[in-house]
Amino acid sequence: VICKVASSSVGDVDRAVAAAKEAFEEGPWGRMNPRDRGSLLFRLADLMEEHQEELATIESMDSGAVYTLALKTHVGMSIQTFRYFAGWCDKIQGKTIPINQARPNRNLTFTRREPLGVCAIVIPWNYPLMMLAWKSAACLAAGNTLVLKPAQVTPLTALKFAELTVKAGIPKGVINIVPGSGGLVGQRLSDHPDIRKLGFTGSTPIGKHIMQSCALSNLKKVSLELGGKSPLIIFGDCDMDKAVRMGMSSVFFNKGENCIAAGRLFVEECIHDEYITRVVEEIKKMKIGDPLDRSTDHGPQNHKAHLDKLVEYCEVGVKEGATLVCGGRQVDRPGFFMEPTVFTGVEDHMFMAKEESFGPVMVVSKFPNGDVEGVLRRANDTEFGLASGVFTRDINKAMYVSEKLDAGTVFVNTYNKTDVAAPFGGFKQSGFGKDLGEDALSEYLRTKAVTVEY
Repeated sequence: VICKVASSSVGDVDRAVAAAKEAFEEGPWGRMNPRDRGSLLFRLADLMEEHQEELATIESMDSGAVYTLALKTHVGMSIQTFRYFAGWCDKIQGKTIPINQARPNRNLTFTRREPLGVCAIVIPWNYPLMMLAWKSAACLAAGNTLVLKPAQVTPLTALKFAELTVKAGIPKGVINIVPGSGGLVGQRLSDHPDIRKLGFTGSTPIGKHIMQSCALSNLKKVSLELGGKSPLIIFGDCDMDKAVRMGMSSVFFNKGENCIAAGRLFVEECIHDEYITRVVEEIKKMKIGDPLDRSTDHGPQNHKAHLDKLVEYCEVGVKEGATLVCGGRQVDRPGFFMEPTVFTGVEDHMFMAKEESFGPVMVVSKFPNGDVEGVLRRANDTEFGLASGVFTRDINKAMYVSEKLDAGTVFVNTYNKTDVAAPFGGFKQSGFGKDLGEDALSEYLRTKAVTVEY
Protein backbone atom coordinates (compact mmCIF):
# COMPACT_ATOMS: atom_id res chain seq x y z
CA VAL A 1 0.00 0.00 0.00
CA ILE A 2 1.43 3.39 -0.98
CA CYS A 3 -1.56 5.60 -0.15
CA LYS A 4 -5.34 5.73 0.10
CA VAL A 5 -7.51 7.29 -2.61
CA ALA A 6 -11.17 8.27 -2.40
CA SER A 7 -13.52 5.98 -4.31
CA SER A 8 -16.16 8.04 -6.11
CA SER A 9 -19.85 7.32 -5.67
CA VAL A 10 -22.55 7.77 -8.29
CA GLY A 11 -23.40 11.02 -6.51
CA ASP A 12 -19.81 12.21 -6.91
CA VAL A 13 -19.98 11.50 -10.65
CA ASP A 14 -23.24 13.44 -10.96
CA ARG A 15 -21.69 16.41 -9.12
CA ALA A 16 -18.64 16.31 -11.40
CA VAL A 17 -20.83 16.24 -14.53
CA ALA A 18 -22.93 19.13 -13.18
CA ALA A 19 -19.73 21.13 -12.54
CA ALA A 20 -18.47 20.39 -16.08
CA LYS A 21 -21.85 21.37 -17.58
CA GLU A 22 -21.91 24.65 -15.67
CA ALA A 23 -18.29 25.40 -16.67
CA PHE A 24 -19.16 24.82 -20.33
CA GLU A 25 -22.46 26.70 -20.42
CA GLU A 26 -21.98 29.48 -17.84
CA GLY A 27 -18.28 29.72 -17.01
CA PRO A 28 -15.38 31.58 -18.66
CA TRP A 29 -14.16 28.46 -20.51
CA GLY A 30 -17.13 28.38 -22.90
CA ARG A 31 -16.73 32.08 -23.74
CA MET A 32 -12.94 32.08 -23.93
CA ASN A 33 -11.06 33.17 -27.04
CA PRO A 34 -9.48 30.00 -28.54
CA ARG A 35 -6.00 31.56 -28.45
CA ASP A 36 -6.37 32.26 -24.73
CA ARG A 37 -7.50 28.66 -24.24
CA GLY A 38 -4.34 27.55 -26.04
CA SER A 39 -2.22 29.74 -23.74
CA LEU A 40 -3.67 27.95 -20.69
CA LEU A 41 -2.88 24.54 -22.21
CA PHE A 42 0.68 25.67 -23.02
CA ARG A 43 1.00 26.81 -19.39
CA LEU A 44 -0.25 23.41 -18.22
CA ALA A 45 2.35 21.65 -20.40
CA ASP A 46 5.08 23.89 -18.93
CA LEU A 47 3.98 22.97 -15.40
CA MET A 48 3.98 19.27 -16.28
CA GLU A 49 7.54 19.70 -17.54
CA GLU A 50 8.56 21.49 -14.33
CA HIS A 51 7.13 18.57 -12.34
CA GLN A 52 8.25 15.80 -14.74
CA GLU A 53 10.53 14.01 -12.25
CA GLU A 54 7.76 13.99 -9.63
CA LEU A 55 5.21 12.73 -12.17
CA ALA A 56 7.60 10.02 -13.40
CA THR A 57 8.31 8.89 -9.83
CA ILE A 58 4.60 8.68 -9.01
CA GLU A 59 3.96 6.82 -12.28
CA SER A 60 6.79 4.36 -11.61
CA MET A 61 5.57 3.61 -8.07
CA ASP A 62 1.94 3.36 -9.15
CA SER A 63 2.19 1.44 -12.45
CA GLY A 64 5.54 -0.38 -12.22
CA ALA A 65 6.96 1.43 -15.26
CA VAL A 66 10.75 1.67 -15.24
CA TYR A 67 11.57 5.26 -14.14
CA THR A 68 13.63 6.12 -17.23
CA LEU A 69 10.76 4.99 -19.49
CA ALA A 70 8.21 6.80 -17.31
CA LEU A 71 10.21 10.03 -17.65
CA LYS A 72 10.74 9.77 -21.42
CA THR A 73 7.50 8.17 -22.60
CA HIS A 74 4.75 8.17 -19.94
CA VAL A 75 5.44 11.78 -18.92
CA GLY A 76 7.49 13.09 -21.87
CA MET A 77 4.90 12.22 -24.49
CA SER A 78 2.11 13.57 -22.25
CA ILE A 79 3.83 16.98 -22.22
CA GLN A 80 4.33 16.86 -26.01
CA THR A 81 0.66 15.97 -26.50
CA PHE A 82 -0.59 18.98 -24.54
CA ARG A 83 1.81 21.28 -26.42
CA TYR A 84 0.72 19.87 -29.78
CA PHE A 85 -3.01 20.34 -29.10
CA ALA A 86 -2.51 23.73 -27.42
CA GLY A 87 -1.25 24.86 -30.84
CA TRP A 88 -4.46 23.66 -32.52
CA CYS A 89 -6.82 25.76 -30.37
CA ASP A 90 -6.90 28.80 -32.69
CA LYS A 91 -6.71 26.77 -35.91
CA ILE A 92 -10.05 24.96 -35.74
CA GLN A 93 -11.72 26.29 -38.88
CA GLY A 94 -14.82 25.71 -40.96
CA LYS A 95 -15.33 25.92 -44.73
CA THR A 96 -17.28 28.00 -47.22
CA ILE A 97 -19.30 25.83 -49.59
CA PRO A 98 -20.88 26.86 -52.94
CA ILE A 99 -24.50 25.69 -53.12
CA ASN A 100 -26.84 25.63 -56.13
CA GLN A 101 -30.35 26.36 -54.98
CA ALA A 102 -33.36 27.97 -56.70
CA ARG A 103 -32.97 31.59 -57.78
CA PRO A 104 -31.96 34.08 -56.62
CA ASN A 105 -28.76 32.09 -56.39
CA ARG A 106 -26.99 34.47 -54.04
CA ASN A 107 -26.18 32.20 -51.14
CA LEU A 108 -23.39 31.67 -48.69
CA THR A 109 -23.08 28.36 -46.85
CA PHE A 110 -20.38 28.03 -44.25
CA THR A 111 -19.58 25.54 -41.52
CA ARG A 112 -18.70 26.07 -37.90
CA ARG A 113 -16.79 23.45 -35.93
CA GLU A 114 -18.10 23.52 -32.38
CA PRO A 115 -17.29 21.71 -29.13
CA LEU A 116 -19.69 18.97 -28.06
CA GLY A 117 -20.09 20.00 -24.41
CA VAL A 118 -19.34 17.69 -21.48
CA CYS A 119 -17.14 14.73 -22.44
CA ALA A 120 -16.31 11.65 -20.39
CA ILE A 121 -12.94 9.90 -20.64
CA VAL A 122 -12.19 6.44 -19.24
CA ILE A 123 -8.56 5.31 -19.35
CA PRO A 124 -6.57 2.12 -18.60
CA TRP A 125 -3.71 1.33 -16.22
CA ASN A 126 -0.80 0.68 -18.59
CA TYR A 127 0.07 4.33 -19.42
CA PRO A 128 -1.99 6.24 -16.84
CA LEU A 129 -0.79 9.80 -17.53
CA MET A 130 -0.16 9.35 -21.26
CA MET A 131 -3.64 7.93 -21.92
CA LEU A 132 -5.08 10.87 -19.97
CA ALA A 133 -3.08 13.26 -22.18
CA TRP A 134 -3.87 11.56 -25.49
CA LYS A 135 -7.60 12.02 -24.93
CA SER A 136 -7.87 15.09 -22.67
CA ALA A 137 -5.63 17.39 -24.71
CA ALA A 138 -7.73 17.06 -27.89
CA CYS A 139 -10.94 17.28 -25.87
CA LEU A 140 -9.88 20.53 -24.15
CA ALA A 141 -8.34 22.07 -27.28
CA ALA A 142 -11.71 21.66 -28.99
CA GLY A 143 -13.32 23.67 -26.15
CA ASN A 144 -15.11 20.91 -24.24
CA THR A 145 -15.13 20.25 -20.51
CA LEU A 146 -14.39 16.80 -19.16
CA VAL A 147 -14.96 14.23 -16.46
CA LEU A 148 -12.20 11.62 -16.40
CA LYS A 149 -12.08 8.26 -14.66
CA PRO A 150 -8.53 6.94 -14.19
CA ALA A 151 -8.00 3.20 -13.80
CA GLN A 152 -8.84 1.95 -10.33
CA VAL A 153 -5.31 0.59 -9.78
CA THR A 154 -3.42 3.67 -11.12
CA PRO A 155 -5.18 6.92 -10.15
CA LEU A 156 -2.24 8.91 -8.78
CA THR A 157 -0.80 10.80 -11.76
CA ALA A 158 -4.33 11.86 -12.76
CA LEU A 159 -4.77 13.43 -9.32
CA LYS A 160 -1.39 15.19 -9.50
CA PHE A 161 -2.34 16.38 -13.00
CA ALA A 162 -5.57 17.87 -11.58
CA GLU A 163 -3.49 19.80 -9.04
CA LEU A 164 -1.33 21.22 -11.87
CA THR A 165 -4.41 22.30 -13.87
CA VAL A 166 -5.41 24.54 -10.95
CA LYS A 167 -1.92 26.09 -10.91
CA ALA A 168 -2.15 26.63 -14.68
CA GLY A 169 -5.29 28.74 -14.17
CA ILE A 170 -7.76 26.46 -15.93
CA PRO A 171 -11.21 27.54 -14.64
CA LYS A 172 -13.06 25.45 -12.07
CA GLY A 173 -15.29 22.68 -13.39
CA VAL A 174 -13.43 22.32 -16.70
CA ILE A 175 -11.45 19.25 -15.61
CA ASN A 176 -12.90 16.75 -13.12
CA ILE A 177 -11.18 13.54 -11.96
CA VAL A 178 -13.37 10.79 -10.50
CA PRO A 179 -11.34 7.77 -9.30
CA GLY A 180 -13.31 4.61 -8.66
CA SER A 181 -14.55 1.34 -10.10
CA GLY A 182 -15.52 0.77 -13.71
CA GLY A 183 -18.75 -0.94 -12.69
CA LEU A 184 -19.91 2.11 -10.74
CA VAL A 185 -18.17 5.24 -12.07
CA GLY A 186 -17.59 4.09 -15.65
CA GLN A 187 -21.16 2.82 -15.91
CA ARG A 188 -22.61 6.10 -14.63
CA LEU A 189 -20.53 8.07 -17.14
CA SER A 190 -21.83 5.83 -19.95
CA ASP A 191 -25.42 6.30 -18.77
CA HIS A 192 -25.35 10.00 -17.88
CA PRO A 193 -27.79 12.09 -19.96
CA ASP A 194 -25.69 15.29 -19.83
CA ILE A 195 -22.53 13.73 -21.32
CA ARG A 196 -22.28 14.13 -25.10
CA LYS A 197 -19.18 12.05 -25.82
CA LEU A 198 -17.30 9.18 -24.18
CA GLY A 199 -13.71 8.30 -25.08
CA PHE A 200 -12.52 4.92 -23.84
CA THR A 201 -9.28 2.93 -23.99
CA GLY A 202 -9.43 -0.63 -22.66
CA SER A 203 -10.60 -4.13 -23.50
CA THR A 204 -12.94 -5.04 -26.35
CA PRO A 205 -15.65 -6.64 -24.11
CA ILE A 206 -15.85 -3.52 -21.91
CA GLY A 207 -15.81 -1.32 -25.03
CA LYS A 208 -18.84 -3.17 -26.41
CA HIS A 209 -20.66 -2.74 -23.10
CA ILE A 210 -19.87 1.00 -23.02
CA MET A 211 -21.06 1.46 -26.60
CA GLN A 212 -24.35 -0.25 -25.76
CA SER A 213 -24.86 1.93 -22.66
CA CYS A 214 -24.01 5.11 -24.59
CA ALA A 215 -26.53 4.19 -27.29
CA LEU A 216 -29.34 3.37 -24.88
CA SER A 217 -28.85 6.43 -22.65
CA ASN A 218 -28.73 9.45 -24.97
CA LEU A 219 -26.94 8.26 -28.12
CA LYS A 220 -23.72 9.93 -27.00
CA LYS A 221 -20.79 9.93 -29.40
CA VAL A 222 -18.18 7.24 -28.69
CA SER A 223 -14.56 6.59 -29.62
CA LEU A 224 -13.02 3.28 -28.61
CA GLU A 225 -9.38 2.10 -28.57
CA LEU A 226 -9.65 -1.56 -27.67
CA GLY A 227 -7.72 -4.84 -27.68
CA GLY A 228 -5.03 -5.86 -30.12
CA LYS A 229 -3.17 -8.86 -31.49
CA SER A 230 -0.75 -6.95 -33.64
CA PRO A 231 1.22 -9.04 -36.17
CA LEU A 232 4.91 -8.37 -36.85
CA ILE A 233 6.24 -10.00 -40.04
CA ILE A 234 10.03 -10.46 -40.22
CA PHE A 235 11.36 -11.42 -43.64
CA GLY A 236 14.70 -13.12 -44.26
CA ASP A 237 16.06 -10.05 -46.05
CA CYS A 238 15.71 -7.83 -42.94
CA ASP A 239 18.48 -6.01 -41.09
CA MET A 240 18.89 -8.77 -38.49
CA ASP A 241 20.39 -6.59 -35.73
CA LYS A 242 17.55 -4.11 -36.01
CA ALA A 243 14.89 -6.80 -36.32
CA VAL A 244 16.13 -8.45 -33.11
CA ARG A 245 16.34 -5.16 -31.21
CA MET A 246 13.00 -3.78 -32.41
CA GLY A 247 11.28 -7.17 -32.28
CA MET A 248 12.15 -7.39 -28.59
CA SER A 249 10.98 -3.83 -28.03
CA SER A 250 7.73 -4.65 -29.83
CA VAL A 251 6.99 -7.28 -27.17
CA PHE A 252 8.83 -6.25 -23.97
CA PHE A 253 8.42 -2.44 -24.08
CA ASN A 254 6.70 -1.26 -20.86
CA LYS A 255 6.86 -4.94 -19.69
CA GLY A 256 4.48 -5.90 -22.47
CA GLU A 257 1.65 -3.78 -21.05
CA ASN A 258 1.33 -1.99 -24.36
CA CYS A 259 -1.82 -1.89 -26.49
CA ILE A 260 0.16 -2.00 -29.76
CA ALA A 261 2.59 -4.70 -28.57
CA ALA A 262 3.41 -7.24 -31.27
CA GLY A 263 1.05 -10.01 -30.19
CA ARG A 264 2.47 -12.45 -32.71
CA LEU A 265 5.74 -12.53 -34.67
CA PHE A 266 5.86 -14.28 -38.03
CA VAL A 267 9.50 -15.10 -38.84
CA GLU A 268 10.58 -16.40 -42.26
CA GLU A 269 11.90 -19.96 -42.10
CA CYS A 270 15.40 -19.15 -43.43
CA ILE A 271 16.23 -16.93 -40.41
CA HIS A 272 13.86 -18.35 -37.77
CA ASP A 273 16.34 -20.34 -35.68
CA GLU A 274 19.03 -17.65 -35.74
CA TYR A 275 16.45 -15.03 -34.80
CA ILE A 276 15.26 -16.98 -31.75
CA THR A 277 18.84 -17.68 -30.63
CA ARG A 278 19.69 -13.98 -30.85
CA VAL A 279 16.56 -12.94 -28.92
CA VAL A 280 17.24 -15.41 -26.09
CA GLU A 281 20.83 -14.15 -25.81
CA GLU A 282 19.54 -10.59 -25.42
CA ILE A 283 16.89 -11.59 -22.86
CA LYS A 284 19.63 -13.05 -20.65
CA LYS A 285 21.22 -9.58 -20.49
CA MET A 286 18.02 -7.87 -19.28
CA LYS A 287 18.03 -6.61 -15.69
CA ILE A 288 14.75 -7.33 -13.90
CA GLY A 289 14.11 -5.35 -10.73
CA ASP A 290 13.12 -2.16 -8.95
CA PRO A 291 11.61 0.22 -11.51
CA LEU A 292 13.04 3.23 -9.64
CA ASP A 293 16.57 1.93 -10.24
CA ARG A 294 17.74 3.61 -13.45
CA SER A 295 19.69 0.54 -14.58
CA THR A 296 16.56 -1.66 -14.58
CA ASP A 297 15.33 -2.89 -17.97
CA HIS A 298 12.18 -4.71 -16.87
CA GLY A 299 9.90 -3.74 -13.98
CA PRO A 300 7.00 -5.51 -12.26
CA GLN A 301 3.63 -6.14 -13.87
CA ASN A 302 0.95 -3.68 -12.88
CA HIS A 303 -1.01 -5.74 -10.33
CA LYS A 304 -1.31 -9.29 -9.01
CA ALA A 305 -4.42 -10.34 -10.94
CA HIS A 306 -2.65 -9.43 -14.18
CA LEU A 307 0.50 -11.35 -13.24
CA ASP A 308 -1.59 -14.43 -12.39
CA LYS A 309 -3.32 -14.15 -15.78
CA LEU A 310 0.05 -14.05 -17.56
CA VAL A 311 1.30 -17.18 -15.77
CA GLU A 312 -1.94 -18.94 -16.73
CA TYR A 313 -1.56 -17.72 -20.35
CA CYS A 314 1.86 -19.40 -20.52
CA GLU A 315 0.55 -22.61 -18.94
CA VAL A 316 -2.18 -22.81 -21.60
CA GLY A 317 0.46 -22.31 -24.31
CA VAL A 318 2.50 -25.26 -23.04
CA LYS A 319 -0.61 -27.46 -22.75
CA GLU A 320 -1.60 -26.70 -26.35
CA GLY A 321 1.82 -27.79 -27.63
CA ALA A 322 3.70 -24.53 -28.21
CA THR A 323 7.44 -24.70 -27.38
CA LEU A 324 8.45 -22.68 -24.32
CA VAL A 325 11.96 -21.49 -25.16
CA CYS A 326 12.53 -19.35 -22.06
CA GLY A 327 10.61 -17.69 -19.22
CA GLY A 328 6.96 -18.51 -18.61
CA ARG A 329 7.05 -18.09 -14.83
CA GLN A 330 6.91 -15.49 -12.08
CA VAL A 331 10.39 -14.33 -11.05
CA ASP A 332 11.49 -15.83 -7.72
CA ARG A 333 11.63 -12.57 -5.77
CA PRO A 334 9.12 -10.34 -3.94
CA GLY A 335 6.84 -8.35 -6.21
CA PHE A 336 4.77 -8.97 -9.36
CA PHE A 337 7.69 -9.75 -11.69
CA MET A 338 7.18 -11.91 -14.79
CA GLU A 339 10.07 -13.48 -16.67
CA PRO A 340 10.45 -12.23 -20.27
CA THR A 341 9.08 -15.21 -22.20
CA VAL A 342 9.48 -16.69 -25.69
CA PHE A 343 7.22 -19.32 -27.31
CA THR A 344 7.90 -20.86 -30.74
CA GLY A 345 5.95 -23.32 -32.87
CA VAL A 346 2.71 -21.42 -32.25
CA GLU A 347 0.04 -22.67 -34.66
CA ASP A 348 -2.90 -20.65 -35.92
CA HIS A 349 -5.57 -22.55 -33.93
CA MET A 350 -3.85 -22.10 -30.54
CA PHE A 351 -5.17 -19.81 -27.81
CA MET A 352 -1.98 -17.73 -27.77
CA ALA A 353 -2.18 -17.21 -31.54
CA LYS A 354 -5.57 -15.53 -31.09
CA GLU A 355 -5.60 -13.83 -27.67
CA GLU A 356 -3.39 -10.99 -26.48
CA SER A 357 -1.27 -11.58 -23.37
CA PHE A 358 -0.73 -7.88 -22.54
CA GLY A 359 2.55 -8.94 -20.98
CA PRO A 360 6.17 -9.84 -21.80
CA VAL A 361 5.35 -12.93 -23.87
CA MET A 362 6.83 -13.26 -27.38
CA VAL A 363 4.64 -15.53 -29.52
CA VAL A 364 6.53 -16.73 -32.62
CA SER A 365 5.26 -18.57 -35.69
CA LYS A 366 7.36 -19.69 -38.65
CA PHE A 367 6.31 -19.13 -42.27
CA PRO A 368 7.72 -20.72 -45.47
CA ASN A 369 10.38 -18.86 -47.43
CA GLY A 370 8.91 -16.44 -49.97
CA ASP A 371 5.26 -16.98 -48.92
CA VAL A 372 4.18 -13.33 -48.77
CA GLU A 373 0.49 -13.97 -49.52
CA GLY A 374 0.29 -16.84 -47.03
CA VAL A 375 1.79 -14.88 -44.15
CA LEU A 376 -0.47 -11.90 -44.92
CA ARG A 377 -3.54 -14.16 -44.73
CA ARG A 378 -2.37 -15.47 -41.34
CA ALA A 379 -1.48 -11.99 -40.04
CA ASN A 380 -4.92 -10.61 -40.98
CA ASP A 381 -6.83 -13.65 -39.67
CA THR A 382 -7.84 -11.91 -36.46
CA GLU A 383 -10.74 -9.77 -35.30
CA PHE A 384 -8.24 -7.19 -34.02
CA GLY A 385 -6.60 -4.48 -36.14
CA LEU A 386 -4.79 -2.00 -33.93
CA ALA A 387 -1.17 -2.09 -35.17
CA SER A 388 1.22 -4.22 -37.23
CA GLY A 389 4.78 -4.27 -38.49
CA VAL A 390 7.06 -5.54 -41.22
CA PHE A 391 10.84 -5.86 -41.44
CA THR A 392 12.44 -6.15 -44.89
CA ARG A 393 15.10 -4.35 -46.95
CA ASP A 394 12.93 -4.73 -50.07
CA ILE A 395 10.99 -1.46 -50.51
CA ASN A 396 8.48 -3.04 -52.91
CA LYS A 397 7.70 -5.81 -50.42
CA ALA A 398 7.49 -3.27 -47.57
CA MET A 399 5.01 -1.08 -49.44
CA TYR A 400 2.89 -4.02 -50.62
CA VAL A 401 2.71 -5.59 -47.14
CA SER A 402 1.93 -2.23 -45.48
CA GLU A 403 -0.95 -1.77 -47.94
CA LYS A 404 -2.36 -5.25 -47.31
CA LEU A 405 -2.07 -5.37 -43.49
CA ASP A 406 -5.51 -4.74 -42.00
CA ALA A 407 -4.55 -2.47 -39.10
CA GLY A 408 -4.79 1.21 -38.17
CA THR A 409 -1.01 1.57 -37.82
CA VAL A 410 1.77 -0.17 -39.78
CA PHE A 411 5.41 0.13 -38.70
CA VAL A 412 8.03 -0.56 -41.38
CA ASN A 413 11.54 -1.43 -40.11
CA THR A 414 10.67 0.07 -36.74
CA TYR A 415 8.10 -0.46 -33.97
CA ASN A 416 6.33 1.55 -31.22
CA LYS A 417 7.19 4.80 -33.04
CA THR A 418 4.05 6.78 -32.22
CA ASP A 419 4.08 10.57 -32.43
CA VAL A 420 1.67 13.25 -31.24
CA ALA A 421 1.11 14.41 -34.85
CA ALA A 422 0.28 10.95 -36.26
CA PRO A 423 -3.30 9.62 -35.90
CA PHE A 424 -3.62 6.50 -33.76
CA GLY A 425 -6.54 4.07 -33.66
CA GLY A 426 -7.68 0.63 -34.72
CA PHE A 427 -9.81 -1.25 -37.21
CA LYS A 428 -12.33 -4.08 -36.67
CA GLN A 429 -12.77 -5.06 -32.99
CA SER A 430 -9.81 -2.90 -31.99
CA GLY A 431 -12.32 -0.05 -32.11
CA PHE A 432 -12.83 3.19 -34.03
CA GLY A 433 -11.96 6.84 -33.73
CA LYS A 434 -8.49 8.39 -33.50
CA ASP A 435 -6.26 9.69 -30.75
CA LEU A 436 -3.45 12.13 -31.67
CA GLY A 437 -2.96 14.19 -34.81
CA GLU A 438 -5.48 16.50 -36.46
CA ASP A 439 -7.92 13.56 -36.79
CA ALA A 440 -8.31 13.43 -32.99
CA LEU A 441 -9.85 16.91 -32.90
CA SER A 442 -12.76 15.69 -35.04
CA GLU A 443 -13.63 13.20 -32.29
CA TYR A 444 -14.41 16.14 -29.97
CA LEU A 445 -16.08 18.55 -32.43
CA ARG A 446 -19.40 18.77 -34.26
CA THR A 447 -19.98 20.48 -37.60
CA LYS A 448 -22.81 22.98 -38.03
CA ALA A 449 -23.81 24.21 -41.50
CA VAL A 450 -25.16 27.78 -41.82
CA THR A 451 -26.83 28.98 -45.06
CA VAL A 452 -27.42 32.68 -45.75
CA GLU A 453 -29.35 34.16 -48.69
CA TYR A 454 -28.39 37.70 -49.68
